Amino acid sequence: MEKTRKKRKRGDRKDGTWIKDIDGIHGIMPYLMPQRCESEVYIQETIDVTNMMRYIEARNRRDDPEKLTPFHVLATAVAKIMYHRPKLNVFISGKRFYQRNKMTLAFIVKRKFEDDAEESLLITEVTGETTLEKMRKRIVGDAAQVREKGGNDINDLLDKLAKLPRCVMRFAMCIFRFLDFHGWMPESICRGDSNYATVLLSNLGSIKCNAAYHHLNNYGTNSIVITIGKIHKEQVIDLQGNVSVRDVVTLGATADERIADGFYFAKSLRILEQILEQPELLERPVSTSVSGREE
Repeated sequence: MEKTRKKRKRGDRKDGTWIKDIDGIHGIMPYLMPQRCESEVYIQETIDVTNMMRYIEARNRRDDPEKLTPFHVLATAVAKIMYHRPKLNVFISGKRFYQRNKMTLAFIVKRKFEDDAEESLLITEVTGETTLEKMRKRIVGDAAQVREKGGNDINDLLDKLAKLPRCVMRFAMCIFRFLDFHGWMPESICRGDSNYATVLLSNLGSIKCNAAYHHLNNYGTNSIVITIGKIHKEQVIDLQGNVSVRDVVTLGATADERIADGFYFAKSLRILEQILEQPELLERPVSTSVSGREE
């Protein structure tokens, strides 16, 4: 039987559903602050990942050639937050608010481990059935494929565009921005472009750097960028005055403040901390609640 195609309602986009019941404060924001870059809010948070590192060490004692890394755990934890905090998957385009139809994580992979090596964009889709093991296999497999083949479709397109004369490039970008504003950008471009992902993750810890501020782009629909710093030891003093050495990581998050209020973002970070305190929960589908119960 042929699958019935769901008809979009007036005002919806192929990548998002128009949110009409927006309160006045948020509804006027796209007109007061039309650009995503001028609506950025940056949050930097240092998170205790001692339990996460112990969990990774225990998992890697197993006889598995592909080892679990902190990035695999952090990416899955972010995926779980995305699933349970739907406002993080909202974007603004054409002065309207949209609930994205999919949840996607984007990250960048070096094609070779060299200073002048080119980079490739990778996008992975998150569903309620996503688990830590599925995320690990997807990241490892995609990265290996990029390094073997040297790129993907979107990178090939960007390479061709970069060689165009400036006047042609400017005209092409005018067309792209027009299509982007109306939600008419071809799916073949959107699915491989990090500017259309829910969250862009930048693993700066892999190059021994601390978390840094990363801007948003006015082009596309991406509303959140998270940078991950290097994991390091730090002395922590508890409420009783006891001093201990813990593993910590600094995360930097840049978000479009128009999509949610500060309380929503702050609570999302607190939930992320809870998840990393009990990383074994990530072995279950991300649809499982933070408390461990199926929803």
